[in-house]
Amino acid sequence: MGLFTKKKLPAWNPGTLGSITQGKVMPVTEVKDEVFSQKMLGDGVAFLSEDGVVVSPCDGTVTAFFHTNHAIGLTTQDGAEVLIHIGLDTVKEGGRGFKGHVKEGDAVKRGQKLITFDKEVLEEKGYDLSIPMIISNIDAVENIKALMDGTVTTEDDVLAYSPVQE
Repeated sequence: MGLFTKKKLPAWNPGTLGSITQGKVMPVTEVKDEVFSQKMLGDGVAFLSEDGVVVSPCDGTVTAFFHTNHAIGLTTQDGAEVLIHIGLDTVKEGGRGFKGHVKEGDAVKRGQKLITFDKEVLEEKGYDLSIPMIISNIDAVENIKALMDGTVTTEDDVLAYSPVQE
């Protein structure tokens, strides 16, 4: 996928990403994992899901899908690289409690179901189910701005961005 590539994106109009779930959106800085809260992998927002359903925030391509089904990488049609990571330390489950509905290489549409997860079982096991959604190629994108904080539906735009201008 190139989650960590260093390249310039083609110029495009400022883009937006939609909410990936029904629930709550919050600043990524509130995630209780420094890798995300300190923006080490990129910038974005985080969610708390009400229903355990994660949908695509954009039209694009699945460019990485972890075998444990807890994380997925997408590339938008305009070149932004998006990482969605369900929960903190949930990789330890080895995929138990997660179901993928797409595969690497698939074209996806905004609102299309990507992953479902068993929220209740994972919460009972003590997992923090914050879901960071970050733009990982931050050297090619600027003006990343959260558009909402609080309750969201999958119809809402939650993040705006634009390309770095040369």
